[in-house]
Amino acid sequence: MYFIGVDLGQAGDYTAISVIEANDTGLLIRHLDRLPLGMPYPEQVEHITKLFNMVHNPVLVIDKTGVGRPVFDLLTMLNPIGLTITGGNDERRDGKNWNVPKRDLIHGLVIAFQNGNIKISSALPHAETLIRELTNFKLKVNIRTGHDSYEAWREGVHDDLVLSVAMAVHAAKSHCGRHHRVVVGPTAEQRDNPNYRPRHIKTGRVVMGTRTE
Repeated sequence: MYFIGVDLGQAGDYTAISVIEANDTGLLIRHLDRLPLGMPYPEQVEHITKLFNMVHNPVLVIDKTGVGRPVFDLLTMLNPIGLTITGGNDERRDGKNWNVPKRDLIHGLVIAFQNGNIKISSALPHAETLIRELTNFKLKVNIRTGHDSYEAWREGVHDDLVLSVAMAVHAAKSHCGRHHRVVVGPTAEQRDNPNYRPRHIKTGRVVMGTRTE
């Protein structure tokens, strides 16, 4: 089963697109893309639609945060999931409208890499950028409330590829967790352990449309 994650950029941000395959071996990153800065939204819709039609029966997840709503409306014929990234603690769903805390998206992606449940080819375009974005995140804890959130180490660090892949992984977990041996974590023990930190990122030789060992 395939999942397409789309993080929609604003004027100074890239729109990032990822394609994830979920099967019995885990999650495979098949495709990563960044659209040119300043690309008009109708052209972005056309690009996303072409990619959608190239993939067999995919689930499309689109960022509805901020500017995402108009683009989401233009893609309703693809029956997408509209995911709004929040700073809260609890995920809420109303049909195809999901509200998901940013920390849950990032944490789920980090654990998937750490547990070896997701692979990406180092030769895939933007693979190094994705890994760099992921390692540029830190965990920030609000001492007063005890709530945690993920943010980039420095202002100006892009997180579009990370969020694109994280949305696709989150959808894969939701759709396939009961039917496939896909564990994108974290486990209850890992979430409850305050000393738990991601250790490494594994890569594999995976490319769009093919898989090599």
